[in-house]
Amino acid sequence: MRPLVENFPFLSIFLAIVAGILCATLRRGALAYRLTLAVALTAALLNAAVLEYTYLGDLSFTYTMGRFVAPYGNAIKCGPLQALLAAAFCVVLAMSLVGGRRDLFHDVLPEKQRFYFVMVNLLTAALLALTYTNDVFTGYVFIEICTIASCALVMAKDNGPNLIATIRYLFMSLLGSGLFLIGLALLNSITGYLLMPSLAEAVAELAQTGRYHLPLTVSIGLIVGGLGIKSAMFPFHLWLPDAHGGATTASSAMLSGLVLKGYIVLLLTLIVRVFSLELMAEMGVMNVILAFGLLGMIFGSLGAMRERHIKRMLAYSSVAQIGYIFMGMGLGTMAGLTASCFHILVHACCKPLLFACAGRLSAVSGHHKSLRNLRGSAFRDIVAGLGFTVGALSMIGIPLFGGFVSKLYFASASLPTNKTALTLLTIALSTVLNALYYVPALLAIWVRPPAEEEKALLADVAPGDLVADRPFTAAAAVLTAGIFALGIFYHPVLNVIEAGLRLT
Repeated sequence: MRPLVENFPFLSIFLAIVAGILCATLRRGALAYRLTLAVALTAALLNAAVLEYTYLGDLSFTYTMGRFVAPYGNAIKCGPLQALLAAAFCVVLAMSLVGGRRDLFHDVLPEKQRFYFVMVNLLTAALLALTYTNDVFTGYVFIEICTIASCALVMAKDNGPNLIATIRYLFMSLLGSGLFLIGLALLNSITGYLLMPSLAEAVAELAQTGRYHLPLTVSIGLIVGGLGIKSAMFPFHLWLPDAHGGATTASSAMLSGLVLKGYIVLLLTLIVRVFSLELMAEMGVMNVILAFGLLGMIFGSLGAMRERHIKRMLAYSSVAQIGYIFMGMGLGTMAGLTASCFHILVHACCKPLLFACAGRLSAVSGHHKSLRNLRGSAFRDIVAGLGFTVGALSMIGIPLFGGFVSKLYFASASLPTNKTALTLLTIALSTVLNALYYVPALLAIWVRPPAEEEKALLADVAPGDLVADRPFTAAAAVLTAGIFALGIFYHPVLNVIEAGLRLT
């Protein structure tokens, strides 16, 4: 008989979908918020139990959904890596909602709030499905669900610029989805399968015999390109600053910290479970991924340096951090993939913390977003100032923070390859560029403006905005603890990732 814990991955996806349906029936947004939060935390506990079961047992398992068995039907596969990512995603999603709660209920109209949480629950289900899926078509279905939910979260803050940003986001997302679907259809036409294990056998046979070499290369290129567009791989990132920079705080945190990672995790799964590192390297795909990753690290940081709008600066920073992840994948080694997976966790903690703190610092500064008008804001909310500082130092790569460990392992992963010099130089340059926009931001929030300017600025602040936000404080504390934990107790996390990749 199947152990009860092996039902938890499917149960967590099912709970999120049911919660989305229930939220649509609730009249008050506050009730939908509590239900969504409860489901996210419950899913986190369920997936934490799966993590313990798979890691301690050194195993992975497949859960077949429906009555159709392999090589047809659909299934999810779970190992330590998938359970770790799923649990982390659920916790971060919950903290994004808690940290951005005040802005959320301010920015989203009361009659639309319940529908906002419908989309959050669908987003939760999609992220979990993209992490666990063992069937590429199921992956495509949840890609589209994730796209629709993400666009709704951007559009929830109902104003002109956000509607324009949503249209641009939707256009680019559909382009990525279309390329992925064409590549998937082509792959299915030459292999006859959709389940990943059967696909892997067919792809290996085609690679060995040389049959359908061109269609196989084209299909892999389309799949990688489609997921690259959706995850803001350079140079397909131009939609991201407006979408993430203009959304309400909770949406920005979820979009930047989680949604982009869902597509990357699916791509990583396909590389390891279907195509293999050797085949991707032989076809030259890894070199393309590496090149785009390195360019993203530089140009994302250059874009952030030009910004004075704090949330747009953080959005451009996400482009640079996504570049790090693709750079690790492009190295074409298991060590590179391990570093990329670790950075997924680091960025998933750092960027929601930064967006939540930026939203709070803006609130205590009359809802201004420019760094000039945020001067001294850290003194008006010490927790937000400290949280932003921790997130920024981690992204720069200061020791004892998770971002430092990521960069250290990226550098270490590059040493056995023939790309060491280029990779190390780009990491060093990107680190300097990170400091060149995060340090001025830190100086802005911690240096008080002249008394006259501060008095005029405080005149625009509503008295309620200066009241301590306890939910935000709790969320900031959890995310900050996660950053320090990844920076200090990184060995167990890396062990889980390595075991997960081996069992994948």
